Amino acid sequence: MKRIWPFLVPGVILAAVGLIWTLQGTGVIQGSAMSGSSLWATIGPVVLLAGIALVVVAVVVAARGRRAR
Repeated sequence: MKRIWPFLVPGVILAAVGLIWTLQGTGVIQGSAMSGSSLWATIGPVVLLAGIALVVVAVVVAARGRRAR
């Protein structure tokens, strides 16, 4: 179980930040300099996908660890 934490925690954080940046960049979340900026509408999904990839790696590592027992 300890082997998934280095992937799971950063993955969840990156996914959350990427989602917020995407929503700000597309103008869904207003009130910051990032709101409505196409730069953040591009960077956000990239970071979101990186976070999701890390979460998937954590799930795969956990599944392999369970099978090995």
